[in-house]
Amino acid sequence: MNRLAQCHCGSLRAKTSGDPLMVSICHCRDCQRRTGAVAGSGAIFAKTEVTIEGEWKVFERDAAQARKVRFHFCPDCGTSLYWEGDFNPDLCIIAVGAFADPAFPPPLVSVYEESRHDWFQLPDGMKHAQRGLVSPAAAAGNE
Repeated sequence: MNRLAQCHCGSLRAKTSGDPLMVSICHCRDCQRRTGAVAGSGAIFAKTEVTIEGEWKVFERDAAQARKVRFHFCPDCGTSLYWEGDFNPDLCIIAVGAFADPAFPPPLVSVYEESRHDWFQLPDGMKHAQRGLVSPAAAAGNE
């Protein structure tokens, strides 16, 4: 399935083919600050299934285990559209909201719940992690 995610002004786009390997919700304070929301939600794709169009700027920060994560955002409207990290250089994570598709696959895992807002309700059947990320295979129950 082909999908289009784009920034607020439409000048930065990510075209995807196939379904995401995993969709997650992250409650870490960095995602809260990055999105301005109580949680961030990302769809993980193999980089081979993502085509980026348009100009972007990069914000790089330290992540867990002395790794780096790079957020690509629109230089015009500031939307943080996608990110990638040293944790797996073959993956690209795209902001779920940028697809603007209410039928988008639901999240399978909720991470960094140690900083989740108490009132934030999650769907039944999700995997839960107090801290770090889990692999797509583990979230799907294949590990």
